[in-house]
Amino acid sequence: VQLQASGGGLVQPGGSLRLSCAASGSIFTIDPMGWYRQAPGEQRELVADITNAGNSDYVDAVKGRFTISRDNAKKTVYLQMNSLKPEDTAVYYCHARLKITIAHPWYNYWGQGTQVTVSS
Repeated sequence: VQLQASGGGLVQPGGSLRLSCAASGSIFTIDPMGWYRQAPGEQRELVADITNAGNSDYVDAVKGRFTISRDNAKKTVYLQMNSLKPEDTAVYYCHARLKITIAHPWYNYWGQGTQVTVSS
C-alpha cells in the first residue's frame, strides 16, 4: 500500500492550494482518510479528515478556509486550502487508516509529506 501526495508549493498570503493524495495497492476499505501537518519545532497535528460516509472534521484554525473531500472510487482525498496564512506553513502529510482485507486489522499509513509555504 502506498499513499502518493501532491500539490504543495509556495503561495502568497490569501492564496489557494489544492492537495491530493491517492492510495494504491491492495485495499479493502479506508476510514478515515485525511491530512496532518507539522511545522518546524511543532508536533504533528490533524488538519482535517473525512470518513467513508463523508463526515468531515477540521482543526479550529482552518475551519471556514479549508475543505476536505474524497473520491472513494479513486481512493483519493483532496484538501482545498483557501485564504492561506503564513501560520499554515508546514509539511502536510496524508494519512489513511485502512484494512487490506475484511479479515485484517486496521493499519495506519502515511504519505511522504508535501511542503506548503505561505509567504510574500
